[in-house]
Amino acid sequence: MTLSTKIAWDDTVLPFQLDASDIRGRVARLDSTLERVLEQHDYPPEIEALVAEATLLTAMIGQTIKLRWKLSLQVRGDGPARLIATDYYAPGADGSPAQIRAYASYDADKLQSGADPFSQIGKGYFAVLMDQGDGTHPYQGITPIAGGSLSACAETYFAQSEQLPTRFAPAFGQAQEPGQLTAWRAGGIMLQHMPKASPLMAKGEGGSGDAGVMQAEDVLDGDEAENWKRANMLLDTVEETELIGPHVAPTDLLVRLFHEEKPRVFDAQPVTFGCTCSADRVRQSLSIYSARDIAHMTTEDGKVTADCQFCGAHYEFDPRTLGFEAEIAPGDDG
Repeated sequence: MTLSTKIAWDDTVLPFQLDASDIRGRVARLDSTLERVLEQHDYPPEIEALVAEATLLTAMIGQTIKLRWKLSLQVRGDGPARLIATDYYAPGADGSPAQIRAYASYDADKLQSGADPFSQIGKGYFAVLMDQGDGTHPYQGITPIAGGSLSACAETYFAQSEQLPTRFAPAFGQAQEPGQLTAWRAGGIMLQHMPKASPLMAKGEGGSGDAGVMQAEDVLDGDEAENWKRANMLLDTVEETELIGPHVAPTDLLVRLFHEEKPRVFDAQPVTFGCTCSADRVRQSLSIYSARDIAHMTTEDGKVTADCQFCGAHYEFDPRTLGFEAEIAPGDDG
């Protein structure tokens, strides 16, 4: 593979369909996007791993939805890893990249060094939030933290909330090519079956998982179940080095894994790191506060400050320009 070909697949999500199985999917490759996400903060290795997996999942899930604005994943727990949050912003125009950002909140004093990253979340929930923008109502779906990985949580979410059997095969970590610095890379495959009906849900029954949570086998039967099982067995043969690359093109990987399933690919979607924070957005978020509230936020230097948790951008404001009782308009503070 030439260098130009290798670079062409970095930071892309490739949609595909297995025509013989009625299964759709995505192949994602992230390198500089994930590197930019993680370089914004000095996370411990356990938190880096959780953010890396969440970012990869977000790239694959976001590309499956007819999205006009934003899809978010949120993982909240009662353990040292309190919050993992990601956002996927739909491309503004055909050919433009989708934008991804992510951050984590954690208790450094309680974090167990060297422990399994997923175990640091504890009990909590995995949530998918979708906002299509002005004039629409945001959607939120929630499933419990369970299954041993964020990928397993995402699979449970789709089976439970959407009745869509879904499978993720992720890989991520730090890699180094000859003559290059160590950098983060991630790659993964998402499979999703679109069932015509849900046998158990039609009967009003619960799922076969813990506490009645739906599983893939609960929403498929007959030929659909066989197709799903076969595709998953083929996916089980994938190797981590094939997922992460960079020397195996996603198209070649799909042929190797699923050639008998008649894979068909569509246009790849480029992705990049991006943050939508701005001074105007911060002002808008503070517009609900009174002058007294703003005074409590003001520093000894007479400024109100704000830092973006996603990209680290720092903002400073004259308190007289903030809140619904602002004395002067922005830009008139000298």
